[in-house]
Amino acid sequence: MMYVNIDFNSDEAIYIQLRNQIIYGIATSQIQEGDYLPSVRELAEYIGINMHTVNKAYSILKQEGYVKLDRRKGAIIAIDIDKMQAIEDMKEELRVTLAKAICKDVSCQEAIEVVKEIFKEFERG
Repeated sequence: MMYVNIDFNSDEAIYIQLRNQIIYGIATSQIQEGDYLPSVRELAEYIGINMHTVNKAYSILKQEGYVKLDRRKGAIIAIDIDKMQAIEDMKEELRVTLAKAICKDVSCQEAIEVVKEIFKEFERG
């Protein structure tokens, strides 16, 4: 469970404090891109606050581009969702290409060299 420090005597709303704590966690690398946040219920119980408060913080983090919300998986740190999706798409496409290469005895190093070669074709000079 991630460390969260909420000041219940503060004039700042709890959901804003929670949002800020998560942003601090990202900024200090305590929470990384791709990490899952605790479920709304888990975090609410852990901190001792209402689930709606956690949900509001998560919703704001989504609007601000820090997390992606998935009904099945929960909240995931996704600072650059488009990039993450592009990487996932690339993985799917590469799986088939690499499987074909492996069938033809292409080594990992040879595959890496091909990728580097292709990347150089697209480099902006």
